[in-house]
Amino acid sequence: MSSRSPRAMDPATLRARLDRARAAAAQAETDALLISPGADLRYLIGEAGGSLERLTTLVLPAGDGVPALVVPKLEAPGYAHVPTTELGVEVVTWVDGEDPYRMVAARLGRPGRVAVSDDTAARHVLPFRAALPDSRQTLAGPVLRELRMRKDAAEIDALRRAGAAIDRVHARMGEWLRPGRTEAEVGADITAAIVEEGHTHADFVIVGSGPNGASPHHDVSGRVIERGDVVVIDIGGPLPDGYNSDSTRTYAVGEPRDADVAATYAVLQRAQQAAVTAVRPGMRAQDIDAAAREIIAEAGFGENFIHRTGHGIGLEVHEEPYIVGGNELVLEAGMAFSVEPGIYQTGRWGARIEDIVVVTEDGVEPLNTRPHELVVLEP
Repeated sequence: MSSRSPRAMDPATLRARLDRARAAAAQAETDALLISPGADLRYLIGEAGGSLERLTTLVLPAGDGVPALVVPKLEAPGYAHVPTTELGVEVVTWVDGEDPYRMVAARLGRPGRVAVSDDTAARHVLPFRAALPDSRQTLAGPVLRELRMRKDAAEIDALRRAGAAIDRVHARMGEWLRPGRTEAEVGADITAAIVEEGHTHADFVIVGSGPNGASPHHDVSGRVIERGDVVVIDIGGPLPDGYNSDSTRTYAVGEPRDADVAATYAVLQRAQQAAVTAVRPGMRAQDIDAAAREIIAEAGFGENFIHRTGHGIGLEVHEEPYIVGGNELVLEAGMAFSVEPGIYQTGRWGARIEDIVVVTEDGVEPLNTRPHELVVLEP
C-alpha cells in the first residue's frame, strides 16, 4: 500500500472527480473505466493501493451503473479509510479460487468499449480480454489525463508545499557537496535530507559531477568530486499527500576549472527565464519549448540541448502536459509542469536549471524560488 496521507481527502472533491471521470468516459464513447492501483486510483478515491498479482480495480461505469472497488478480501483493510459510502462506491471483495475478472464482466454486462489504466499489468489485461471477449479495450490515460493535468486549488497548494520542501534541500547543499566526497556519498546525504524536509522518500537523486553532468539522467556513482567541478543536482519525491517535487540546480565546487562555464551558463539562465516568462494561458506547449531552445541554438549550443523543455507533474513526477516541440496543446490555468532546459558538454560538464511552474489566469507562478545563478560553493 502507499504511504497514508496525514489527513483524508475531502469526499466531495473525490466524488466530483469520479463524476467528471464518468462524464469524460461517456464523451469518449467508452462504457467503463477499469482503474488499477496507481496515481489514477489515488486521484479518484484518495488511495493508490498496490499492484500485486491479485486483481484490484475500480470499475467506473460511464452511465448509471454503480461504481465498484473490486479488491481481494485480504487486502480490503488497506482501503478501509477510503470514504466509499460518501463516494457511492460499492466494495466488492473476492477470495482466492474465485475469478475476479468474470466478477467485473458480470457487473458490466456486454460493454462495447472499456478503458484500462495505462500501467495495468499484462497479467490483468489478458484475463480481462478473455472475460470481455466482445469488448474493445483501450487505454484510460487519454480520458483521465484531461482531468488530471488541470490542477484544482488544493492540488496547486500541494505542489507549492512540495516545491518549498525541495527548495529547503537545495538550500542545504553546502553541507554535503565538497571535494573528496563521492557522488554516492553526497547522494546519500541528500536522500536523507529529502525525507527530513517532509517527503515520504526520495524518488530520484542525480548528482552529476564533472563529465557525469553531461548525462541528463545520470544517477550517482563512485566518482570523487574534485575542486573546480560543475555539478548538476536534480532531486525530488512525493510528500505524504502524494504530490511531487522536482527541481534542478547547478553548482560549482569552488571556481569552475573550465573557462567557458560562465558564458555558457549565462546562455542557459537566459533560456530558462525566457521559457518561464513565456508561460501563460493561450500559449502552446511547443511555444514554451521554443522559447528556451531558440536562445540556446542561437548561442551555438543547439546540439547540446538534447531533451524536451519540461513535463507535467502532480501525483506522478512525469505526466501530461509535456513541454516539447510538436505539442500543440494550448495551456490553461491550473496546468503544472517543469521548465528545465540544459546544455551538456559531452566528456566535460553539463548544466540544467529546473523550476516547477503553474499556469495562472493571467500568467505563471513559479513554485521553486532558489537562485538560478550558478551557485559556487567554497570548498
